[in-house]
Amino acid sequence: MWAGVVHGREDIRYEEVETPSYGDDDVLVRVKYTGICGSDIPRVNGDAAHFVPIILGHEFSGTVEETGKNVDEFKKGDRVAGIPLLPCMECDDCKKGNFSLCKHYNFIGSRRNGSFAQYISVPRTNLVKFDDNVSFEQGALFEPSTVALHGLECADYKGGHTVAVLGTGNIGLLTMQWAKIFGASNVTCVNRSREKLQLATELGADCTVSTLDEDYRDQLMAITGGKGFDYVYVTTASNDMIKESFKIAANKAHICCIGTPKVPISFTVDEWELINRREFYLTGSWMSYSAPFPGHEWTHTAHYFATGQLKYDRRMIDRIIPLEHIDEAFELFKQPGAVKGKILIESC
Repeated sequence: MWAGVVHGREDIRYEEVETPSYGDDDVLVRVKYTGICGSDIPRVNGDAAHFVPIILGHEFSGTVEETGKNVDEFKKGDRVAGIPLLPCMECDDCKKGNFSLCKHYNFIGSRRNGSFAQYISVPRTNLVKFDDNVSFEQGALFEPSTVALHGLECADYKGGHTVAVLGTGNIGLLTMQWAKIFGASNVTCVNRSREKLQLATELGADCTVSTLDEDYRDQLMAITGGKGFDYVYVTTASNDMIKESFKIAANKAHICCIGTPKVPISFTVDEWELINRREFYLTGSWMSYSAPFPGHEWTHTAHYFATGQLKYDRRMIDRIIPLEHIDEAFELFKQPGAVKGKILIESC
């Protein structure tokens, strides 16, 4: 088969490799699309790959090509999305069902070969089927969708309350939609880009506020009658937005940081004092799994994409690039502002 193989820093090559074998409990998948994750970028354009050569890629969709002799829940031609985590199932966290926190996990596309390829072999537990009315492009967004839902729930989410989502990348847009699906009284999206905020409105956001407006914080507080938001989700890597979450949170609010900062962050005394004065709950979110493995995050995504309640818009995808030009895709990330959404790599 053909694959995009990382050989070193800024060295990803389209080359012919062995088609992966599969065991009795495995499934061979013919890959359709794989999304480029933010974690893939430093592994190609930097030195973050765990080893080389390696085939990256973990946000994938495709069809079942072959199944191991013990596999009866999948058949040739089934439309599937990949589940990249391989928990050890033995550590304390796994035994508690906290698979995202596994101490000895493996991971498709970073610690073992992934889906920037024509075929991938995965355990039977690492696939979820989706309906014919769900596109393969949506299938490649399953993993980001599950990250959004897991993050929503990490903040002990309950419907009937006000929600602010800071950031309108795909994780933000999906977090907003999950909050709506599960009964938020108001969901407000916050970002600089008015274009992205328009998309958020079309996907269901009740209100949008651009941080380009000088009075944006006044606008945000007005939406809640001056009380602040009951739930605040930071879906960007922006340190400023983490600090902003403290300022727009209501008393006893829940704040969840789904995005991961890229540089150190520090707080003024006044900023940090907001934790004390408002007694809000601050937490993070890591990956997208729950018990029984892989968790309702995955089955809910398949269901709500199929019903149309979880919406997909082509504008969530920046562009689709054929596998043979995968090196050009990673070159785009070296150009500030060149990528405005998810890039999908098309394998077949």
